[in-house]
Amino acid sequence: MKRFFGCVLLGVLSLAASAQYTNPSADVPAYNLEAPKKPLPPIMSGTQLTGDYFQHPYQVVAYKMAAKIPAVLSQQPCYCRCDRAMGHNSLHSCFEGTHGAACSTCMKEGVYAYQQTKLGKTPTQIRAGIERGEWQQVDLEKAAL
Repeated sequence: MKRFFGCVLLGVLSLAASAQYTNPSADVPAYNLEAPKKPLPPIMSGTQLTGDYFQHPYQVVAYKMAAKIPAVLSQQPCYCRCDRAMGHNSLHSCFEGTHGAACSTCMKEGVYAYQQTKLGKTPTQIRAGIERGEWQQVDLEKAAL
């Protein structure tokens, strides 16, 4: 019995010691693996795209792009980690309210997803690019429909 508890204790200590060597940035934020089976919540549009959160043209463009690819966005993670802080379940969630307009990560990922969709990439291919950080190269000032 002492040997059993000794082994369990050793195992717990090993796990605790190795935790410091894990890479939290390797965690992929929340996303949906497949296209939605039922309608998604609407992405803000029209007259909603005015006011304090939409002072720059690229903010409106990012939302217009998002509105064109809602199913693709639902299959993408958001690396601003709003899944942890705000309970979002995908990049789509960011554009349901004003969060996407206030966050350059969300906008860049949304623009990237739109551009890659226009190039014929699948949601899985787009997600791989987002996970590699390719969205970071997006210039929001140059984003255009």
